[in-house]
Amino acid sequence: MAALTRIAERLLARPLLLAPAIGALAALGFEPLHLWPLTLLGIAWLTVAVATAASRKRAFLTGWLWALGHFCTGNFWIATAFTYQAEMPAWLGFVGVFLVSFYIAVYPALATLASWHARRRPLALVLAFAGAWIVTEWLRSWVFTGFAWNPLGAALLGPFDGQGLAPLTRAIGTYGLSGVLVLIAGLLLAIGRGRRGLLAALALVAVLVPMGLTGLISAPQGKVAYTLVQPNIAQQDIANPSTYEDQFQRLAKLSLQQVRGAERLVLWPESGVPDYLREGYPRYFYEESTYAADPAMARRRIGAVTGPGALLLTGAVDLEMQGDNITGARNVVTALGPDGALRGSYAKAHLVPYGEYLPMRALLEPLGLSRLVAGSLDFLPGPGPRTLDFGAYGKAGFQVCYEIVFSGQVADRANRPDYIFNPSNDGWFGAWGPPQHLAQARLRAIEEGLPVLRATTNGISAVIDADGIVRAQIPRFTAARLDGKIPPAHAPTLFARFGNMLPLGLATILLGLSLLVLARARR
Repeated sequence: MAALTRIAERLLARPLLLAPAIGALAALGFEPLHLWPLTLLGIAWLTVAVATAASRKRAFLTGWLWALGHFCTGNFWIATAFTYQAEMPAWLGFVGVFLVSFYIAVYPALATLASWHARRRPLALVLAFAGAWIVTEWLRSWVFTGFAWNPLGAALLGPFDGQGLAPLTRAIGTYGLSGVLVLIAGLLLAIGRGRRGLLAALALVAVLVPMGLTGLISAPQGKVAYTLVQPNIAQQDIANPSTYEDQFQRLAKLSLQQVRGAERLVLWPESGVPDYLREGYPRYFYEESTYAADPAMARRRIGAVTGPGALLLTGAVDLEMQGDNITGARNVVTALGPDGALRGSYAKAHLVPYGEYLPMRALLEPLGLSRLVAGSLDFLPGPGPRTLDFGAYGKAGFQVCYEIVFSGQVADRANRPDYIFNPSNDGWFGAWGPPQHLAQARLRAIEEGLPVLRATTNGISAVIDADGIVRAQIPRFTAARLDGKIPPAHAPTLFARFGNMLPLGLATILLGLSLLVLARARR
């Protein structure tokens, strides 16, 4: 223990120099490496660094540098997106990662600043830090449209066939789970300090036992049959008209009925259909399609593939028109019956800045900056979570691509769905993005008590039950289909009823307890 103390003292001797490296190591607790002990140690180091900071400015700067290293590492996959377009050089992707991290690092820095006042009382400091982290992570999810990727609590999610500590999200949400991780890191700091250290060690062992438990929950049986398709379409081919027919044939071959006339839900990914499926556009739009002269023909062709008894949910694009002029587009999920009839649609609400629209277009476009997606047309946001009742096919909720990462914003609380369909195009996201995306979809399933079905263009597609366990999956770069029955939903969880009021309530309690500890210390 003395050796560990000396190492810790050396590491803390130059906190500003070491902070980015420690933050980067802490990011290795996320998928795909899932080295969660490093996240705990990284937060423990940051807690001590705050306690020893000589000023508020020093505490803020230490937290910001730690978070800069943390987010640059965890979000490095963003740079891959710049390799799939020709408008901007690939090296700009590294600049993009740094600029995104430069901004969102402010939120952990605010947490270190807010807890610095409690630095002289370890218990008060840990309580304040945990409470402040919850609040700032919640703020990061919505300020300036929000970027909620990789909440700290995701490191406490277990492997595909386990849950780790994630069941706590049913009562406190993912941001609350992040606060729990900060509290656990506080237990690490108490180890080795006499009798309290022994108790802290025993408590830590008890808390972390669930991180190693897998396969303990039996698979529930549902009623709605599904066919989930992953066509394995390369990212560079998705917007290439010369490959549209090949894309359709891949989807068609993987979607054919195995039992004629059987009722089933067919699930295609985001970017699944290049044709316009809605009526009302000028005819020249339809004539540009590779294999359909108008939307009715396209829909009938798709219906013939899925067959009688099938309802298809697929990613598509709808256009917004004023006369013959296009004013915008919407990234949608379209429901099609076997007769080609439109049965409903959902428009994506959380759009990706610089991916689906260009902020400050009038300023940035003349400078040569553009969206990552081809074209100059911005996408428009939809109204938010929506549930569509498809009768025998169940009540479906929708979250397109990265919408699923926004805790507390994925289901219509007034009209609870039976399951959430999450079509996605993860081909932009490099090697680390897809497993991180899947992890966050699992957290939404546990929080809401709802199964999540993910259909992606080239992986990772998965069926996630209401306990967050992956019951079936298709790995990356594999063309395949999954057949089964949608796992049933649980009764609404506390989080499903009250949302982010719960983690914010927990933060209030933690911050209040911190003030109480400080007040007692002054007596």
